[in-house]
Amino acid sequence: MANEPIDVAGGHHAVRDREWRFLVDGELRGAVNGGAFERISPFTRDAIATVPNGDAADAEAIAEAAWAARKGWARTPMPERVAAVNRAADIIEAHREELAFLDAIDAGSTLANARQDIGFALAHMRLFAGLAMEVKGATIPASRGLHLTVREPVGVVLRIVPFNHPFMFAAKVFTAILAGCPAILKAPEVAPLSALRMGELLRDVFPAGVLQVATAQGRELADTLVRHRHVHKIAFIGSEQTGAAISRAAAESGFKRVSLELGGKNAMIVFDDADLEQAAQGAIAGMNFTWSGQSCGSNSRLLVHRSVHDALVERIARKLEGHRLGDPLDPAAQQGTVIHERHYDSVMGYIEVARQEGGTIVVGGEKPTDPALGDGLFVPPTVITGLPLDGRVVQEEIFGPVLSVIPFDTEEEALGIANSLDYGLTASVWTRDISRALRVVHEVEAGFTWVNDSSKQFLNVPYGGVKSSGMGREESMEELLSYTELKTININY
Repeated sequence: MANEPIDVAGGHHAVRDREWRFLVDGELRGAVNGGAFERISPFTRDAIATVPNGDAADAEAIAEAAWAARKGWARTPMPERVAAVNRAADIIEAHREELAFLDAIDAGSTLANARQDIGFALAHMRLFAGLAMEVKGATIPASRGLHLTVREPVGVVLRIVPFNHPFMFAAKVFTAILAGCPAILKAPEVAPLSALRMGELLRDVFPAGVLQVATAQGRELADTLVRHRHVHKIAFIGSEQTGAAISRAAAESGFKRVSLELGGKNAMIVFDDADLEQAAQGAIAGMNFTWSGQSCGSNSRLLVHRSVHDALVERIARKLEGHRLGDPLDPAAQQGTVIHERHYDSVMGYIEVARQEGGTIVVGGEKPTDPALGDGLFVPPTVITGLPLDGRVVQEEIFGPVLSVIPFDTEEEALGIANSLDYGLTASVWTRDISRALRVVHEVEAGFTWVNDSSKQFLNVPYGGVKSSGMGREESMEELLSYTELKTININY
């Protein structure tokens, strides 16, 4: 039965023989064409589940169901929408351990990280449920008549989410639902289990067509939905290349609204007066080594004043001693695997390129030899110095646990290096000089910045990038309003 808890004590075997299904038009079912594909564990390298493989026929059924639900859900009073999302949050809370378990075995993230993601998702669901009553307009004294604005749902929303935080990103559909929009979730093909489980658990919470969940190998399902006449907005998190393809497809099929959170090659700038112990810890946390570096916000370029470069690198290396790779289900593991073999080969390939470019591998860089790790796709934290600024490792997003350390001599040089790439998602500045901190943080080209901190995100604080790192802001009131249209009403009385 869909609502029966998954036996997490059973490990991978708890899900292997389970029937995984889409949520489409209020029903749990397989793909229209009967297609399916296997999910392979990045730790054991064995099949852990067989998942429906959607295509254009599924996309058509999903879009039609969302369209049919559109007016009814838009007319549902906001307090009722809020109650439904709060009920969904309560159900997720009751099943949070199994959802974290699914992300750990499916995506290779540690159980601790997966639990953190579930908590973050729940906090945002409840935040937006609390903010929802603030989705309102204004009156304008433009004449002797009455002029007012109201906010209405934008229509059917498609959310396409990546593998690195599977459930946390899947739960972003509820912001659109609160705004009155039927939401379609296209789960990541390489980590879909927690999203599919969410569909099962919430089948009866919303009217048919308001929440739908599907996944697929390849582009057919997503591309058909992006271009579908009934889809009004696409919200995407993922690579720059895929974001560009979605933008083109959306423009070619009706000028749909698009919000994008894309890649990053983010700079952490450490000046000579910074607290080096804190900066070293900030560099490690900001690089998201515990996520195997698979985070678009990671500060993968560490810019350090030349006078403290060696001292900071030494501190980082010392702090990474004893960093524990392990089975994602092991509570003692600090880092799990990367997502799949192709990505593993890509990350290890960049490390080889670093050697060819003359870089020095200070930490990591080799496949772990611990037999307890088996054939798991582990890439240890890797710190590299001596790389050319125009080399591939410094220029390109690796999306793995690879930190490039770059010296600079002046503030102007640091800003020039930081702003030299097309990316602009996050940045951090480390200094005790408040004037310099504010000056640099204003000049750095990034959408989300820190001073003497890194990595952390906060409730109701807008998150998003500039340049090729995306457009739009999420995790705040701006995200909720992005799912609405402003209508102006002029009354002559």
